[in-house]
Amino acid sequence: MNKIIFLLTALLMFSCKQEQKPVEKDLEAPNPVSSKPKIIDLTHEFSEETVYWVTAKEFEMDVVAEGHTDAGYYYAANNFATAEHGGTHIDAPIHFAANKQHVNEIPLEKLIGPAIKVDVSERSFTNPDYLVSIEDFTNWEKEHGMQIPEGSIVLLETGFSKYYPDKKKYLGTDQRGPEAVKLLHFPGLDPEAAQWLVDNRKINSIGLDTPSIDYGQSKDFKAHVILLSENIPAFENLTNLEQLPTKDFEVVALPMKIKGGSGAPLRIVAFVNE
Repeated sequence: MNKIIFLLTALLMFSCKQEQKPVEKDLEAPNPVSSKPKIIDLTHEFSEETVYWVTAKEFEMDVVAEGHTDAGYYYAANNFATAEHGGTHIDAPIHFAANKQHVNEIPLEKLIGPAIKVDVSERSFTNPDYLVSIEDFTNWEKEHGMQIPEGSIVLLETGFSKYYPDKKKYLGTDQRGPEAVKLLHFPGLDPEAAQWLVDNRKINSIGLDTPSIDYGQSKDFKAHVILLSENIPAFENLTNLEQLPTKDFEVVALPMKIKGGSGAPLRIVAFVNE
């Protein structure tokens, strides 16, 4: 009896196997246009034109070699020297907060991820001392029907990158040295808005298209202190923010990994779905 059951079971399985049809492969190729995001460079070039804080060492590059060697191959090499804080760069938390992260200690999760943009360019064009306010953030939220998402990289568009590298227009002065600090005029983040972000929105990092997260006339750099004390790094001297949507894009902001650094030159790009 057991043999009969076994034979019937085997016959049934064989029959089912024979009736199965091969699965046809879908030969239609995926649409590469819809899946490939547009990459937007948010970084100014580093050169002798690069804008630095009025008391910081400016960019210098010395040519070591440039040309064909005796062996017949072409060879080029340079030496460069510069301050940590100048051009498109990152402020590590240690820059304004004791015992906080150096640039090499910032988690990559703070530097890579979903981003939003708050555009205040219309207001800052008529007021070089404009302070990005709490209302600017709540207006963004009302417009989009959502809170600033937790873990966001927040970018502030003041429109000032259009003046770069004209120091007179971008910084408010083309003078250098300690006496030039009082002549600085450019927009920044209101410390009250910085505190509101810390208390109410868990952002990963913040950046803008001016020389400092604090506005030019700041004397105490409170926005820096508030944000960096919470290990929220800041990106400064960004560009091309006008090419970004106000939400639904990704940012990758990778600084030079300087051990013990308070900041570093930054290459930052955005990925925008077209």
